[in-house]
Amino acid sequence: MFKKVTSVVASVLCASFLLTACSSGEKETKNTAKATDKKETKQSINLPYIAEIPTMDVTKATDNESMNVMRNVFEGLYILGKDNKLIPGVAKSYDVSEDKKTYTFHLRESKWSNGTSVTAEDFVFAWKRAVSPDTAAEYSFLFFDIKNAKKINSKELPVDQLGVKAVDNKTLEVQLEQPVPYFINLTTFPTFLPINEKYFKSKGNQYGLEADQLIYNGAFTLDSWKHEQGFQFKKNKSYWDANTVKLDEINFDIIKDKSTEVNLYESGQIDRVGLTGDFVDKYRNSPDFKERPEVTMQFLRLNQKNEVLKNKYARLAISKSFDKKAFTETVLSNGSLPAEGIVPLNFAKGTDGKDFRKESGNLAKYDVDTAKEDWKKAKQELEKEEVTLELLTSDNALAKRNAEYLKGELEKNLSGLTVNIKSQPRKQQIELLLSSDYEIGVDVWAPDIPDPITFLDLFTTDSTYNFDKYSNKEYDELIHKVKGDLAGDEKARWEAMKKAEKILLDDGAVAPFYQQGRSYLQRSSVKGIVTNDFGAEFNYKWAEIDNK
Repeated sequence: MFKKVTSVVASVLCASFLLTACSSGEKETKNTAKATDKKETKQSINLPYIAEIPTMDVTKATDNESMNVMRNVFEGLYILGKDNKLIPGVAKSYDVSEDKKTYTFHLRESKWSNGTSVTAEDFVFAWKRAVSPDTAAEYSFLFFDIKNAKKINSKELPVDQLGVKAVDNKTLEVQLEQPVPYFINLTTFPTFLPINEKYFKSKGNQYGLEADQLIYNGAFTLDSWKHEQGFQFKKNKSYWDANTVKLDEINFDIIKDKSTEVNLYESGQIDRVGLTGDFVDKYRNSPDFKERPEVTMQFLRLNQKNEVLKNKYARLAISKSFDKKAFTETVLSNGSLPAEGIVPLNFAKGTDGKDFRKESGNLAKYDVDTAKEDWKKAKQELEKEEVTLELLTSDNALAKRNAEYLKGELEKNLSGLTVNIKSQPRKQQIELLLSSDYEIGVDVWAPDIPDPITFLDLFTTDSTYNFDKYSNKEYDELIHKVKGDLAGDEKARWEAMKKAEKILLDDGAVAPFYQQGRSYLQRSSVKGIVTNDFGAEFNYKWAEIDNK
C-alpha cells in the first residue's frame, strides 16, 4: 500500500511508472525513440500510471500511487536523493541537542505556488493534524516518537500539547519522547509534508479534490488532472531550487491494459516501461534494459476476524503452501526474490555489519508436506471438510494473474479449499483493506525508514495497520521495548527485532510472498530519474532529456 501499499500491487506498484513492454530489443531500438526525440526544445517525458490518484491529502495518503505524486509536487524538511541519500529540502540545516531528544530545523526561504512563504507553522499545522484523533490518519503512528503524540492520538491530551513548535517563521523545534536514530529519515516521508493552514481552511471539503484546489512547494505542480484518465506535472516556477529542475512537464496516462501499454511503447509514446517475466528474456540484451533490486515486500494478509483464519494451523498451512521461488523465477522473472520473512534481504544491517535477513534465516519456507499436516489439523479443530476463502486484490491484469497463481497453489495443496478472487479498482481495494473488510488480502509494504521496525511495527495489537486483528502479548512487549527502552542499545534492540519476527512467522500472522525486483526499459535519452527505497519510489527533480 501501503506503503504502503498496500495488494498484489507489487509488480503493480512497479507498474505505477514502469509498465510492461513487448517487442524485440532490436525493433524497439529502431522504433521507439519518438517519445523524447522531438525537435522542440521543451523538456517533456511521457509515462504510464497504474491507477487514479486515490488522494492528494498528504495527511491521509496510504498508498504509493498518491505518494509518488506527492513526493514530486510537495517538499518536506529533507528529501531523498540518489542512493537514498538525505538532502536538505525546505530545511537548510538542523541542530540536535546533546540528549538527542530535541531537533531544531532552520528553514530556507521558499514559497508555495501561490506566492505565500513556506513557514515553520505549515509543518506545525500539518503534524498536529496528522496526530489528531479527529483526523484518524492511518500514518499517525509515525509521529508517536514526538513528545505527547501518542497520548494526543488516544485522546489523553489536547493536540496543542504536541512537542513541535514554530520558534519563528524559519525555525521549527521538535521534542522527542526518546532518541530516534532515524528521525531525519522520517521527515522525508509524505505524511510529514507541510500544509498551509490558511489555504487548507479556505478550501473546506474541496481541498485536494482537484489540481486547482491545492498549492505546491515542490519541484512540480499537479496540472490537468483528468480523473481516471491521467494527469500532468508542470515545472514549479516558484520552487526555491527551480534552476535544478530540467523537465518542463511530465505526462501520465492511466493504463491498465498490458497490450495497450505495449503498443504505446512500441509506437514511441511512452519513455519508460517495466518488464514482467513474459518479456524479460526478450529484452535482456537490449541496450535500454535495466534491473534494480528493491526492498518492497509482497505478502498475504490473513484476517483473523474470519473463523478459519483465526485458526493458527490454517494460517500456517496457507503460508507454507505456495511456491514462492517458482513464482519469482517463472511468473515474474524480473529480479524479484522469494520472501524469507517479512523483513527483506539487503535492507538493514546491525552494528556488526551483518544483514538482518541473512542472520534471521528463512522463516517462510515453502513446505507442502507440513502445510498439508497443518491444514488437516485446522479442519479437524474447525470441524470442516470444505472451506471457501476470498482473496482480495487489485483489478489490473498483473494483479489478477498473481492472484490466479495463488489460487492455483492453495487449492492444489490444501484439500477442500476453494479460493474466490475478488478484484477491485485500486481505490476500493485500499478502502477494503483499511476497513478490514476482506478475508485474505494481497498487500505490499515499501519501508518508510531504513530499519526493520518499519515492517515489524505493522503487526502490534495497537497498530493502525494491524488490519488482520493479530494479537500476541510477547510480540507487543518486544516491539514496544525496541521503540522505547532499547532505543539506545542497538545490539539488544537488534536481537529483540529478530526474536519478534520469528514469533510473528511462527504464529502464521502473515504469509510473506516475495521481495520485489525491477526489470525495465528506459530511453537512453531519459536521464536522472531517481528511485528510492523509502516513502515513495520516484523523484523527477533531477530528470532530464539528453539526446547527446
